[in-house]
Amino acid sequence: MADIVLINPKFEISFWGLSEALPFLRKRCAIPTSALPLLAALTPREHQVTLIDENVEPIDFDRCARADIVGVSGMVVQRGRMREILVELKRRGAYVVVGGPWITVNETYFGDLVDVAFIGEAEETWPRFLSDWQQGKTAARYEQAEKTDMTRVPAPRLDLLKMNRYAFGSVQFSRGCPFECEFCDIIVVFGRRPRLKTPQQIIAELEDLRRYGMPMVFIVDDNLIGNKKAIKVLLRHVIAWQEENGYPLSFMTEASIDLADDPELMELMAKANVGSVFVGIESTNESSLREVKKLQNIRRGGTIAEKIGRIQKADIEVFGGLIVGFDNDDESVFANHRHFADAARLSIAMVGMLSAIPKTPLYKRLAAEGRLDESDELKYGTNVTPAQMSRERLSRGYVDLMGELYEPQAFFERLDALFVEQRIVLDNGWQKYAAQHPWKRRGRHFGFWLQAYGLMGALMLGVRDPSLRRIYFRQFRQFMRTRPTAVMARAYALRCAIHFHMHQLVRVLRSGDRALLNTY
Repeated sequence: MADIVLINPKFEISFWGLSEALPFLRKRCAIPTSALPLLAALTPREHQVTLIDENVEPIDFDRCARADIVGVSGMVVQRGRMREILVELKRRGAYVVVGGPWITVNETYFGDLVDVAFIGEAEETWPRFLSDWQQGKTAARYEQAEKTDMTRVPAPRLDLLKMNRYAFGSVQFSRGCPFECEFCDIIVVFGRRPRLKTPQQIIAELEDLRRYGMPMVFIVDDNLIGNKKAIKVLLRHVIAWQEENGYPLSFMTEASIDLADDPELMELMAKANVGSVFVGIESTNESSLREVKKLQNIRRGGTIAEKIGRIQKADIEVFGGLIVGFDNDDESVFANHRHFADAARLSIAMVGMLSAIPKTPLYKRLAAEGRLDESDELKYGTNVTPAQMSRERLSRGYVDLMGELYEPQAFFERLDALFVEQRIVLDNGWQKYAAQHPWKRRGRHFGFWLQAYGLMGALMLGVRDPSLRRIYFRQFRQFMRTRPTAVMARAYALRCAIHFHMHQLVRVLRSGDRALLNTY
């Protein structure tokens, strides 16, 4: 029997982490990691498994030193902290195995700090490694020959995580994306053929999340709608489960912009209670999109702004991802992105500098052109040498753009354009269900009101900047005069907390006293 410890490293402040908003929610991390509880589920029961998510608890290195195997998994943005953890583990003589997206694309990054490396998915290689370990014949590198059959993936061991410390739950419906975006590592790690779980698997995982009291859930698929026909089947099962159980969950997810071209799919997502979706817009410059093969964003059916509008009219809020630094970007890109976010009513906009991830087509192209410079990546936040501006100008423009987007007046003008002027209806599935079940509506909405005013109270007590406190108080009070509903009150209060997080993130970006964070 092996004593196994699996570690997820702490994230730096980032767009997705919401670290500055979490104290107001009385939570320590936004969502639980998917990798660790899944690896635990794949581990034969004769082994002992301990999960440590550094985002909700400190790493007990003494405990790790006593383990037979210590595993560390992490993404690109965690690579710095991963290295620090690996150095400490090796200093203590631990037997260390490493997997996840970053080592998959950069196998030599950690050098001799790694005893065993796992490349790509690990549903087959992790059990094989444990069998090899028991026989004393482990390899230094494991990689699956074929992509994982998602219909055979077990439910993650959420019982091994401290679920009460997370703000939202997480679930994965599928892996893979059919598109060929040059800068994206998703097709490198998961491939271009979307692979889905069965409805029975999904429902079982949703039951677990409900059992742990996670009413808001992030569907972590990199593109939920990669296989539209199949995802419609899954969504119908989710809708049926929601209706049978009184709509206990609300969702957010990620999807490509062609969602706007499928009214049936948008309707199903809204009925399933998907209230928001992150869309990789990247650029409104068609030349930039063609340059990196983001062709799904320039297909017929209207402009990107019109497509976003169709998704919003289906009562699904759009969080938009924008990139600066494409070859076709000159210095006008910063103002263009700012104006686009305003026009498209993107209350939440994530901006990042173009960065080349190893093994991606972009990395190979720029390496061949001699336009990669990784020596100053921490200083500039990107390893790409832009075609039409210096890296200094790119990084400065990126930071300025983030500051402009999350200047309070600009943020709340976008938010109110969507929430007040357009009157988007979030949690559409629940709202329609509640209209037919008044007793259930009253109880749930009472809870929503408590959450909304509790969160606003926490902001009033916890935000040190008096000018920000006044803005949040004024905006929330004005919103309550126009749309005094429980669902929207909770949603608006949460956006105020998100704004505070983004406001603090901008302060970090502007401070210049640490490595420049690239938030995409």
